[in-house]
Amino acid sequence: MEVVVTGIGLVSALGDSLEASWQKLISGKSGIGLYQPFPELTPKPLALIGKQPEQLKTLTHLVVELALKDAGLVPPMPDCGVVIGSSRSYQASWEQLARQRFLAKNIAPTHSHGAVEQELEHWLDTLPHMNAIASARQIGSQGPVLAPMAACATGIWAIAQGSYLVKTGQCQRVIVGAVEAAITPLTLAGFDQMGALAKTGAYPFDQYREGLVLGEGAAVFVLESAELAKSRSACVYGQVLDFGLTSDAYHANAPEPGGKSALVAVKQCLDRSNLSCAEIDYIHAHGTATQLNDRHEAQLIQQLFPQGVPVSSTKGATGHTLGASGAIGVAFCLMALQNQVLPPCVGLKSPEFDLDLVTEPRRGNIQRVLCFSFGFGGQNAAIALGKL
Repeated sequence: MEVVVTGIGLVSALGDSLEASWQKLISGKSGIGLYQPFPELTPKPLALIGKQPEQLKTLTHLVVELALKDAGLVPPMPDCGVVIGSSRSYQASWEQLARQRFLAKNIAPTHSHGAVEQELEHWLDTLPHMNAIASARQIGSQGPVLAPMAACATGIWAIAQGSYLVKTGQCQRVIVGAVEAAITPLTLAGFDQMGALAKTGAYPFDQYREGLVLGEGAAVFVLESAELAKSRSACVYGQVLDFGLTSDAYHANAPEPGGKSALVAVKQCLDRSNLSCAEIDYIHAHGTATQLNDRHEAQLIQQLFPQGVPVSSTKGATGHTLGASGAIGVAFCLMALQNQVLPPCVGLKSPEFDLDLVTEPRRGNIQRVLCFSFGFGGQNAAIALGKL
């Protein structure tokens, strides 16, 4: 059964809609700026949607609403499945609650007690899977609800799970995607302690890259069987072909040196999609601008695609949105298919690797594309998309 995308909702540091983000991306603009959202931490380059960190609940509600509007759908949708993932989920709420409890106990017991009690009343709403449940309530769904968490591979995992719900006939329509509101003190301090954060900006595949820039954002899609989409004359962005999903079983945060399981994931994706390497017109790379990721990913692409293939990473524009990054990458891939334009690798000035890196918007005959995600714990994900 063919699975197609009939609606996209996207919010990123580039803009509050899919079209706004896409136009700024192909113009080579970046949503990264210098911010200090928490006074106890030094200013850092971040990719914020607004001037302060977003709330997961608010962001999710908005992006689901945008996806439904784009697809021309109106709730309730009782037979629609929901697969909404997040690698951090409500971590920001838990950090805030912990801070309030500390203040109530040690600094200002009388002043802070009421706020803590109010937060505790709603703690069940902040369990990791409750964001997907909230989306199901939003659209009136009584179908299956899944909430994948697979580090930075979460977005592609969510699309994969939703696609299989359609392919196996469990649902004719599924809302899928990933949302990340991960700008928190603990997240910033943790990545800083690892030495992974950039000091000025994100420069994927550049020989002078400094590290990643944390970002927030979300991308949600309406997946439908091709038959259902045709029956309601829906506009189609593209077809979800298939996936490759593996893990390294090697280390908590470093990729396996040989990259064997990452290679397997891409090969599985191609095989299941009945595609050869020569048939791929573009790769949206994970491209975090860290030393290890970019080097390993470049080696993987060189090994599998010796004939060359256009490559770019959009994290120089959106920042690294962790679990949402693969979903945002898929949204940009679908826009590339629809507009027949490849997005540039924003921030790249001095390429380190012998790849066909897209530095300016590039027009061409774009029919089949790949999107990669590689997450902590050796989570490897690849998705193939095609133009109908």
